[in-house]
Amino acid sequence: MEKLPLIVSFGGINPAGRGSNFNAYRRLVFDKLEAARQRQTLHNLAALTGRIRYDKGGWVNAVGEAVELEACLRELQSDLLADTLIRKLEIQHFNGDCVPYHCKAKLSAGEQPLQFTLSRKQLPVPVPDNWHLSEGPNNATVRITTDSLLAMLPTSRQADVKAAGQLPTGFDPGTTYSSRNHPRALQMTVFGASDAIQYMGICWDSLKQRVAPDQISVYAGSCLGQLDYKGYGGLLQARLLGRKVTSKQLPLGLNEMPADFLNAYLLGSLGTTGHNNGACATFLYNLRQGMRDIQSGSHRLSIIGTSESSLTSEVYEAFVNMGALASDESLRQLDGLTSDSEPDYRRACRPFARNSGFTVAESAQFIVLMDDQLALETGASIYGAVNEVFVNADGHKKSITGPGLGNYLTMAKALAATRNIIGETGVKHATMVQAHGTGTPQNRVSESAILNEVAASFGIKQWPVTAIKSYLGHSVASASGDQLLTSLGIWKDGIIPGILTIDALAEDVVHDHLDFLLQHREIDPARLDAVLINSKGFGGNNASASILAPHLAGQMLEKRHGKQAMVEYHKRNIAVQESAGDYIASTERGENRTIYKFDHQVLDGTALKMDENSVKINGLSRPVNLQLPNRYADMCD
Repeated sequence: MEKLPLIVSFGGINPAGRGSNFNAYRRLVFDKLEAARQRQTLHNLAALTGRIRYDKGGWVNAVGEAVELEACLRELQSDLLADTLIRKLEIQHFNGDCVPYHCKAKLSAGEQPLQFTLSRKQLPVPVPDNWHLSEGPNNATVRITTDSLLAMLPTSRQADVKAAGQLPTGFDPGTTYSSRNHPRALQMTVFGASDAIQYMGICWDSLKQRVAPDQISVYAGSCLGQLDYKGYGGLLQARLLGRKVTSKQLPLGLNEMPADFLNAYLLGSLGTTGHNNGACATFLYNLRQGMRDIQSGSHRLSIIGTSESSLTSEVYEAFVNMGALASDESLRQLDGLTSDSEPDYRRACRPFARNSGFTVAESAQFIVLMDDQLALETGASIYGAVNEVFVNADGHKKSITGPGLGNYLTMAKALAATRNIIGETGVKHATMVQAHGTGTPQNRVSESAILNEVAASFGIKQWPVTAIKSYLGHSVASASGDQLLTSLGIWKDGIIPGILTIDALAEDVVHDHLDFLLQHREIDPARLDAVLINSKGFGGNNASASILAPHLAGQMLEKRHGKQAMVEYHKRNIAVQESAGDYIASTERGENRTIYKFDHQVLDGTALKMDENSVKINGLSRPVNLQLPNRYADMCD
């Protein structure tokens, strides 16, 4: 009997805001929220971005002036909404109007030879053969005479793309803890994972006492790696910029580093760790790892996540040269604007419509999984359950970026696995799709054809489909994490975000059996039993997940454990919800309880006692069991 992987917490940060307590989701459907939820969403954004905070018994603004909270939120509303989601690239990443680069040039002498002075410390080794050296004006300099000189001349250019899905303006993850020289994606990792752990409402140290150390797993990472200057960007650029490579740029640039940071600086975990990189499907690849751990019973607790921040000029240029991004000029052409007009950056990503490319984004998303028994014992809140995640490649390909057959298989298997739980009627009337929906011409054709074929095969007449990259952009590794947290929000508030950046579907989009939501749709969450999350990655990395609703998970738990067990569980859950509520209240006061334990309770070989049956570790009540089952007993004497 396999364990049910339950989602007991979630958190993170993306262009819509903080992940916990459905805050980021509610920014997507803000105009459909009731007044109290709108106010709460604005309050959280204002506190997150440092525009308000609670100080000495009263509310103050960014410069420390006392304010009346309600009036302040009304005044800030327009800016808070404008400073989220996809928008024009902000200069903190790079200046799209003035991207620096070097132009190769050969300077030749005219009637007179070229002469210049140079510090002795700056002389190249070896000195070029055509350089003639003489004493400069002082001992520290040298005069060079030559007939020609190869030079790299500093210049700049306009970026072709200036749209991005950026974290809310004013929020800097590195200021929430002692971030030292951490690349931005690792700063987001620490903040985002802390958000999920704190929102769980259960003390992490107490959980470590309930679970053996090798029954905890962490799967987290990025797809592209840390490409800003503090990571691989600096590693590759430093010498060409006349600087030195640091001791941190190589290790901190590794794409599995988010998992390493969680284990070393947040959790103190001795359990299984790893990262399964799958291009744009990376979050689902990691989710599959954690899900399998829980289902098999080898682990009882798993942290799943991804963090991606690649808003660098080099990444933009690479995607532009692939023809993958929606350029400013292509957006103008779509909207019939003149060449000197600013495009509508808010509508840069247009899934399943006339479009021209995707929009790069940054995001860090994390969830906590528990097995069903542990969740009941601890009273953990249940936000949903992971039924299955399927991964398939595309087979032979003409182009590494071209579509193939793998996504047909993952979606069909995910829907079949959903049918196992809710039956044929449920599949037809109580499911929806979170499409990959990148906003590229190729995706609108291939994905719509896949979804339509799967729907037709299972007898679905009008399958609801949405695509949240229209709000957030494409955060590569974290894209499926954005989709998952949005799905949890739909079950909470009953509003499916519509694809608001488009007016109509493109003519080549297949939709005989699909219902693309071009407006927000209000539903009864109790009548949505499962969400299918789809992801298509470069190279043929396809993944699709079947996520079960919290009400359905509750029914399954009652059937397995009985009504009385559920009564006791709900009693324990009261304290957990109160603790999670205390955390959310602290975030609204402008506090960030970011966890970062550097050089904290570092263990060595003296901290354990080992015999032939177990390993006992100081400070942990549960030992590591060495009486392992022989899986090949039938093959041994």
